[in-house]
Formats: sequence, structure tokens, C-alpha cells
Amino acid sequence: MEKTLRPARWWLAIPALLAALAVALGLGAPPADATAPPSDSGSAYQFQGIVRSDPQTPIAGVVINASGPDGFAGTATTAADGRWSIPTPGPGDYTVSIDETTVPDGLEVNPAHISRDFTLGTTSSQSVLFGIGAPGSFAPAPSAGSGDGGGDDGGSESNESTSSSSSFSWSRLGQRLFTGLNFGLLLALAAIGITLIFGTTGVNNFAHGEMVTFGGFAFFLLTTTLGLPVWVAIIGVLIASGAFGWLHDAAIFKPLRRRRVGLVQVLIVTIGLSIALRYFYQFLFGGGSSTLAVDNSARISFGTFNVNVSNIVSMVVSVVILGAVAYFLTRTRIGKATRAVSDNAGLAAASGINVDRVIRIVWVIAGMLTGLSGVLYAYFIGASVRWDMGFLILLLLFASVTLGGLGSAFGALVGALIIGIVTEVSTLWLPSDLRFAVALVILILVLLVRPQGVLGRKERIG
Repeated sequence: MEKTLRPARWWLAIPALLAALAVALGLGAPPADATAPPSDSGSAYQFQGIVRSDPQTPIAGVVINASGPDGFAGTATTAADGRWSIPTPGPGDYTVSIDETTVPDGLEVNPAHISRDFTLGTTSSQSVLFGIGAPGSFAPAPSAGSGDGGGDDGGSESNESTSSSSSFSWSRLGQRLFTGLNFGLLLALAAIGITLIFGTTGVNNFAHGEMVTFGGFAFFLLTTTLGLPVWVAIIGVLIASGAFGWLHDAAIFKPLRRRRVGLVQVLIVTIGLSIALRYFYQFLFGGGSSTLAVDNSARISFGTFNVNVSNIVSMVVSVVILGAVAYFLTRTRIGKATRAVSDNAGLAAASGINVDRVIRIVWVIAGMLTGLSGVLYAYFIGASVRWDMGFLILLLLFASVTLGGLGSAFGALVGALIIGIVTEVSTLWLPSDLRFAVALVILILVLLVRPQGVLGRKERIG
């Protein structure tokens, strides 16, 4: 009877695999962003950003100007969601400035951000942040024309000043704590995928960031290219991402296990796979950012700060999914088998557990969790996706897993929450460009005191 069921399992996996391949390869290039100003040049090089008066309140009608080589001059006006984009003819030295007269009354621009110089060359899309706040909230600029090196789409820091000169307030602390909790929850989804794979196979998958990117682009293609409803697109992302994880194991890691390839060699394979997938995404979708054609403007006021409804939904979804994962690991037979394989694969096999089957299921679940994390992260960075979005947070994912305790799913959750909150709250006093470095410093300090991580177990030596 068992022999007759096995082929059926393979046939059930084929439609999911075809869905993943269709999303990755067959849906074509995405259309132009409907919310961005139209481009007449057709060039992939551009300046872009979101103008906000605080992390959640966009400003419409602000004029941004850009000038560059060969007399180039471009202008953009922010839309209702605060977004703007100025296409450029190509690489070169440019100056980007904001028209202060178009900023609403009662707000001022950080003097250091009024006019800034950039060089396009290493990246085709340059994000530009303009610090805007209440009059007197910015210290005088030591020099004009300094640029940021951001390759991100603005993300959670939006248009906060990249300096730490803004005064502390409890409202800003509440805003940062909320944003950090949201960031930590979406990190936890992907981090749990990493720790499940590591626990059952011993492999640190450095291509996990590309699984995050896959989820973001799959959602972009299903919603923006095909125009499907969001809930249908999310189901499609889960199916495609699960199949993508299945394909990872079936095509690469299971054959390596059968040949008893060492963990160091497998680690090198994951690094190579990460590089190959990342630049394959860039080849397919270009080096710039693409905006999701979804409504992300609804907001709710809580006291003195505003939050996006999408962020609240993101947090609720994350909590529900994390609860489902906890139930799966502690209450179901497959979940208990997964924990048994993680503790001792040889003993689990001797007790009758099909280790290969458990590992395959873990890869599928990890792919689904990570793909969903990619969708939520796309919303978190301003409803946009880019070819290296997963790679940018890969180090934070591994920091979450290590901080919580290698191989512990619940430890990955705790570690991700710590990392997410620390990265966001640190921007109250430090430049936003250093927020990831602060999280890694916290990781080092914790490991010096507790090497096994927060919820990890001590390893006995000898």
C-alpha cells in the first residue's frame, strides 16, 4: 500500500513546483510603477524616495529637483502617498534638492538635506531621504551637500533625520517600539525557517535571503502584474514559496546528503546559490525598486502617533502564523518528529521516523514562512520590492537565530524580537545607517555572557 501512495505524493508536488517556476520565470517583466511620475527617458537609472513629516505621515505636493551632466534637469512632485521618482539618463554626478517653499507650513527641512550630491554608477536606483520636522528640531548643518549612501528604499526610517540631533520624545519612542515590534515579528517568520533547516540538517542556508526576495517578487507579480486580489496573491505566494523550498531540497540538498558531502562544502554551495539567485533576480527585474500596486495609505491614530493599517495587519498575521507554527511543533505528529530529528537524526531514524520525509516537509514549511516574510517586508519598506531586499536583512536573520539559540524555533522568535526592537529604537540617538550594526553589537555582548544564546542549551564538551 505504501508503494502505491509514493507516486501520488510526487504528482501532488508537481503543480506546486510548476507554480513556483511560473512565478519565477514565466510572468514577464513588471509594468511601470503606477504611483510614480512618468518617465520619458526609459532609463533604469533614477532617484526616488518618500517624503514624510514623521514615520507614518506622507506629504503630497512637495517638489524635488535633480540636475546632472550634459545639462540634465528633472523635477518630480510627491503623490498622495509621499512617493516621488526622477529618471536620469545614466551614471554620473547629480545634485538632488527639495523646494522648501512647497513644504507645508509648520514644518521645515533639515538644513543638511536641502541640497545633496550623489554619484550614480554602482547602483541604478538611489534612494534620497529628506529630514522634515517641526521648526527648530534640527541642528545647523556643518556643511551642505552631503549625501547618504542608502541603497534601500527608505524602509522604516522613512524621512527621519539621519543624524541623532532630533530631540527625544515619548511619542517617538512609542513609534519606534511599535515599528521595531513589527520588524521583529516579520524577521521571526524567516528566522524560524532558518533554524528549522539548521536543526534538521545542520546546514546554515546562506541563500535564505533570496527566499525572502522570492516571496516579495512573487507577491509583486501576482498583485501588480496579474492584478489578483491580495488574499489570492498571498495564497499563491505560499504555494510558490513552499514549492521553491521543496525544489531547494529535491534538486540540491538531498543529493548532497546522499553523497555525504561535508557541512563546509554544503555551506559553500549555499553561498554560491545565494549569489546566483540574487543576480538572477537582478537580471529579470532590474536593479531598481518596484512599487506594489496595492493600497497602503489607510492609517489609524493611536495617541500622538499614526500607524499604517497594513502594519497592524502584518503584526496580526505574524502572531497568528507563529502561533500555528508553535502548535505544529508541539502538538502534531509531524512536528514532534521534526523535533526528534532535530535532537538526534540517527536515533529518530532508528525509531522508525522517515528522516528524509521530515526534512522535505521542513524545507516546504521554511519556504512558506520565508515567502510570507518577504511579503510583509515589502510592505514594511514602503510597499516596494527590489532584487536584493532579502540579502540586506540576511545578517539580521542569522543574528536572530544565533541570539535566540541555534536550532531553537522559540529562541529564533525571541532573538528576532530583540533584534527588531533594538534596530529601530537605536535610531532615536544614532544615525539610522548604524541601526543594523547596533543589533550585531548586542549579539556579540549577549554571546560573550551566554554563548548558547537566550534559549539555547549548553553543549557538553568531552
